[in-house]
Amino acid sequence: MSVPQLDEEQRGEEILAVFDTAFGRLLAADPAAFRVKFRKMAASAFAFYRGTACLFYHDLDTDRRGGPYLDERTSRVWIHGDLHAENFGTYMDSNGRLVFNVNDFDEAYVGPFTWDLKRFAASVALIGYAKALGDAQITELVTIYAHAYRERIHALATGAKRDEVPPFTLETAQGPLLDALRDARSMTRFGLLESMTEIRDFERRFAPGGGSVELDAATRYKVLAAFDGYLETLPDSSLARPDSYRVKDVVGRRGIGIGSAGLPSYNILLEGHSDALENDVVIYIKQAQTPAVSRHVTDPAIAEYFLHEGHRTVISQRALQAHADPWLGWTELDGAGQLVAEVSPYAVDLDWGDIDDPEEIAAVVADLGRATATMHAVADDTSGESLVPFSTERAIDAAIAADEEGFAPLLVDFAHGYGARARADHQIFVDLFRNGRIPGL
Repeated sequence: MSVPQLDEEQRGEEILAVFDTAFGRLLAADPAAFRVKFRKMAASAFAFYRGTACLFYHDLDTDRRGGPYLDERTSRVWIHGDLHAENFGTYMDSNGRLVFNVNDFDEAYVGPFTWDLKRFAASVALIGYAKALGDAQITELVTIYAHAYRERIHALATGAKRDEVPPFTLETAQGPLLDALRDARSMTRFGLLESMTEIRDFERRFAPGGGSVELDAATRYKVLAAFDGYLETLPDSSLARPDSYRVKDVVGRRGIGIGSAGLPSYNILLEGHSDALENDVVIYIKQAQTPAVSRHVTDPAIAEYFLHEGHRTVISQRALQAHADPWLGWTELDGAGQLVAEVSPYAVDLDWGDIDDPEEIAAVVADLGRATATMHAVADDTSGESLVPFSTERAIDAAIAADEEGFAPLLVDFAHGYGARARADHQIFVDLFRNGRIPGL
């Protein structure tokens, strides 16, 4: 791990410069949203790390000129872009099956596969430190992740059958992953609708408050026009229920996650598959962001493959996530690319709060290593997209095979080095923020 050693004042200026590039325009448009975002990031080193993919890739920039395990193919793999230990959870796939897998593809792009692994490894170091694990224990956890990833990639590259590498479902998952799936199964569409809507004049509508914002007529018209454009991007299998696209209500939204500060967002309430009120569907339209990775991957063929950031996010998620959300699509609004997806009643994120036993942590980390490998293997010449026209699992397998012994130590070294860097950066950031040194806030 070779981030240049700067004193705190120099590093602070560097952080501010990276923030200006990544957030400057959005911050100027909505400083209040960024005050909320930055206060969430100030809460812990891990929260800061989650919100600063831009800084992470700035620090990794030297890797784009090469690096261990990177060649012409393994530097051009579809990657998640923000792969940390909390970006995993449950979803209902297009076959109606609850699956535990990687989630949140806002930062997805095409780049070196090791960037995903390094980002995850550093997050393990931060979680381990927060749980007072020793350096040797953190080393063991990152090594377990590396070995699990390696084994799964090799199995996939050598033709493992589906039953040998099953997805994490209610039948196959264990421990906290199974707990998350069971929690998701206990949730209902009716419960989600009760939390967001109410019945008025015998019809379901969004309830006021709770982050909902009433729209003026002009904005409502634009959102509905964008919704019509979105319908054209859905796969044929999703269009089997044309009666399910009757719009009942539209609202603006405030207060979405750390990564979406300043980005306009809207919720649309749709008729369900029958006249009953308990199966209506809520979808969101959210302005897609520029992925941090894209500022450090210079191949114009990659950038030119996408119509806009909404298209990039959706195509990337469909490539990386087998059986993705059937409501997933894209559109444009005010000239900006938008991501559209369901507000799912079955989404439960992996909760690290109660995962404290080192053996349990190790088992979870191993499962996440397998999930990472499966994700990388899905998005290739079999994904239906031409951007990555080769077998990623075979390319990655061959690259690692050239230096088996060095693979885990590479990630271990990076995890310790960047974990320490992120903890120090967090303190620098808190001091910048609380002393009013972030421009525009």
